[in-house]
Amino acid sequence: MSRPLSFDPIMEARRQWAAHGWEEASAGMAAVTSIVRAQQIFLGRIEAALRPLQLTFARYEVLMLLLFSRRGSLPLNKIGARLQVHPTSVTNAVDRLEQQGLIKRVPHSSDRRTTLAEISSHGRELALRATKALNEEIFCRPGMAEEDLTQLVDVLRRFRQAAGDFSESPAGEREPGA
Repeated sequence: MSRPLSFDPIMEARRQWAAHGWEEASAGMAAVTSIVRAQQIFLGRIEAALRPLQLTFARYEVLMLLLFSRRGSLPLNKIGARLQVHPTSVTNAVDRLEQQGLIKRVPHSSDRRTTLAEISSHGRELALRATKALNEEIFCRPGMAEEDLTQLVDVLRRFRQAAGDFSESPAGEREPGA
């Protein structure tokens, strides 16, 4: 990693935004740019923790979704919907996981048009090892106080809901696992 800068480049960009007549957009630019930079920092840490296990975060998410499912399998389209990614991304992740022997594609028992991704025992074991690494290296020590984490999650949750990322169900109702 390179040496830290002696100033905050996002705050400097915000100052420049205002100086160039874009004051009304400067707070939004600083917020969006800060979120994108934080995402880069977290993704770099995550990828470093998963690299020794030959996983990417995208493939890890697929494994965990399957691990958490009731039957250890889900239709590919449901994986895409729950991870909120394009079908091509799901296909690529499933292809790689299948090549690694971590999942297998199986036909749906009652719908011949549907293919399921099913986690293997090796996939379960690796998902748990990866989770242990992520918990120890990142999730237990993300670099923010608990109070800040709670506030950040709440603010981003409201943003995601307003952006149409999800809609709130009546209390206690959740989409059932497959």
